[in-house]
Amino acid sequence: MLTLTHAQARRIALAAQGFGASRPAPVTMRQLQRTVDRVAQFQIDSINIVRRAHYLPLYSRFGPYDTDLLDRAAGRAPRRLFEYWGHAASMIDVRLEPALRFRMARAHQEAWGRMQQVRQDQPDLVASVLAQLQRRRGTAREVEEALADTLRATGERRSEQWGWNWSAVKSATEWLFWSGEVAVARRTLQFERIFDLPERVLPAAVASAPTPSDAEAMVELVRRSAAALGVGTLACLADYFRLDQAEARAAITVLEGSGELEPVEVSGWTRHAWLWHRAARPRRIAAAALVSPFDSVVFERRRLRGLFGFDYGLEVYVRGPKRRYGYYVYPFLLGERFVARVDLKADRQAGELVVRAAWLEEGLDPQEVRGPLRAELELMAGWLGLPAVRIVPVQDWDLPGNGRPLAL
Repeated sequence: MLTLTHAQARRIALAAQGFGASRPAPVTMRQLQRTVDRVAQFQIDSINIVRRAHYLPLYSRFGPYDTDLLDRAAGRAPRRLFEYWGHAASMIDVRLEPALRFRMARAHQEAWGRMQQVRQDQPDLVASVLAQLQRRRGTAREVEEALADTLRATGERRSEQWGWNWSAVKSATEWLFWSGEVAVARRTLQFERIFDLPERVLPAAVASAPTPSDAEAMVELVRRSAAALGVGTLACLADYFRLDQAEARAAITVLEGSGELEPVEVSGWTRHAWLWHRAARPRRIAAAALVSPFDSVVFERRRLRGLFGFDYGLEVYVRGPKRRYGYYVYPFLLGERFVARVDLKADRQAGELVVRAAWLEEGLDPQEVRGPLRAELELMAGWLGLPAVRIVPVQDWDLPGNGRPLAL
């Protein structure tokens, strides 16, 4: 059995995710497609502290680029991405839509909360929402307005507050989306989903493609996970698309048999691992990148610890006094290591990218990190259209961190 050193596994993983290559200028649809081919999905999140999460992975790999590229790839023909549940809500390679129909078919078991309640208790409302979307695409809010008379007749409240305070119509649209009866055509500037019928959203070749069996779908999804990760354990390969581990393990067996996955040992790992048969094995990774908390390279936190010795967690939902590093912390990748973490905020009114805190990882020389990090902060500020980078003084951080504040 092949044995990989810790450093080899780390470089394989970064190369599989598209880090280490030279940054093209300008970034074109060809580079975007190559990244989609690699990572398969860009996670979506509603938090907009710096920029929407799905725009950041391309920036981390390529540097400044025109975000209209991603908007076109996800919202116009020929559509390269579609929105659905991958690792989480994500823009996903549209070629994977047939493989994800298993999740749509399992919506009765997997959808949660108000979606299930509306499905079970108000089937007529769900049918009315679907009929309205058959007539015309729209946001949940627009559907609710179109069905105002129906809602008044049934006594159903309309929602003046959105977010997680879902009305029945919002819940019905989300149920129809989860179950695959409607799709997302695009997002509005306010980040609301515009729903439409799948056959009016997906490329014809995708919409008409046969639905694979669940086992076939698992093989395809684990295949794409393996290609995106380069090397990984069962937990890594299953987590990338949030698959059941037993089903993922069966898919791994199939991919072992086809020669696409090779069992390997990784120095320092106690769990079984597999190597993607086409994984590049670079001798070095020359990367310098601020990485979004929702980037696929940091999806699996145990993997991060095992590959990089990097103990990382998003603290957005941690109460302020209990945070260690900050509200919205970006790992900083330099070479093949995560060397620092930076709490960032785009203050658009002031025209500043604000560094609210920065922390150096253990055993590293701040002189080797400070210059490259400062350069990346300046680059990001320019991409965001912010004229300045402002560093909050260390004495004002009021965070425990790891005891190694990095003065910039």
